[in-house]
Amino acid sequence: MTTGADMPPLVFLVAGEPSGDALGARLMAALKARTGGAVRFAGVGGEGMADQGLDSLFPMAELSVMGVAEVLPRLPRILRRLAETARAARRLRPAAVVTIDAPDFCFRLAKRLRGAGIPLIHYVAPSVWAWRPGRARKIAGFLDHLLALLPFEPPYFEREGLACTFVGHPVVESGADLGDGRRFRERHGIAAGAPLVCVLPGSRRSETARLLPVFAQAVAGLRANRPDLRAVVPVIGAVADEVARAAAGWPVPATVVHGRADKIDAFAAADVALAASGTVALELAMAETPAVIAYRVNPLTAWLARRLVRVPYANLVNLVLDRPAVPELIQEDCRPERLTAALDALFVDEAARRAQVEAGREALTRLGRGGPSPGERAAAVVLDVIAGK
Repeated sequence: MTTGADMPPLVFLVAGEPSGDALGARLMAALKARTGGAVRFAGVGGEGMADQGLDSLFPMAELSVMGVAEVLPRLPRILRRLAETARAARRLRPAAVVTIDAPDFCFRLAKRLRGAGIPLIHYVAPSVWAWRPGRARKIAGFLDHLLALLPFEPPYFEREGLACTFVGHPVVESGADLGDGRRFRERHGIAAGAPLVCVLPGSRRSETARLLPVFAQAVAGLRANRPDLRAVVPVIGAVADEVARAAAGWPVPATVVHGRADKIDAFAAADVALAASGTVALELAMAETPAVIAYRVNPLTAWLARRLVRVPYANLVNLVLDRPAVPELIQEDCRPERLTAALDALFVDEAARRAQVEAGREALTRLGRGGPSPGERAAAVVLDVIAGK
């Protein structure tokens, strides 16, 4: 007869959004690999975690809401799900609870479980280095271990007494460097020598509404010196139709592509990229596609950000290297003529292109490329915490 002591350890995982589900799936795969499959899972996750064997307590989509207007109507249900998740964790008595990103939900869950005798691990450190540094002390009061994506994050939490381990950024195992540019151009009828710009205006309506008109004018400006210029526009999620409609009216022939495989091939095919600030900047660095990063928010948000944000760069490549390796044109600088000029320079200046590619390689090495994968590193920490509890 198998007793509780003989059972494989149970890891209770909670993800609240697709990016967290992807992290959770890789962590689960690595935990199974390190234990020879002698591990069990429970908790909340999406399709990726389900593929690795998680039977989610409820659909993760119920937690994947952003913004006050979206959250308020769903708040009663979210609070019920919070209580349900906490009850399940206490009932199951897992070897560890691993919450993944989604701090609004996950930190409330950790506070409810504090003192229950269950190790509490959170995956993805909040950006205390950018703003609200006091959060580090607060979360040190209810977590046992923190898994960080960026190499400079652990000291912010360790000085508050919270164990924190850098495990690497998931972009290094994203496959963004595996695109086939030649195949992409052949498939879409783009000549091998035709100049090609990849345009990525964001994944949220608040981003595309502000950036699409500016990006369109910037691309139109590039055409003055390149009459055979082509554009490729990877689209995703809720903004896909909106972006595709806008691109259809550009003065430059624009190929709209859907799906991750086509996006990665588009990166490899493009000569340069114009992208909204975000993780895509790291994906472009993986693909070694020289890029210009841009962003705009409403003036009030910008005013507040300038008083709260403590870092000089928006792009993670620049943040990791602590230097402006990739051009950033933010807020007032995000104007069509400036974007056109920055992109034009990358088209013609081979030294600038090489310098950006080399900077991207350096940043990605610091983010964990070339060593164990982030999932493997995270799994090792989780098992060490379980062994030492």
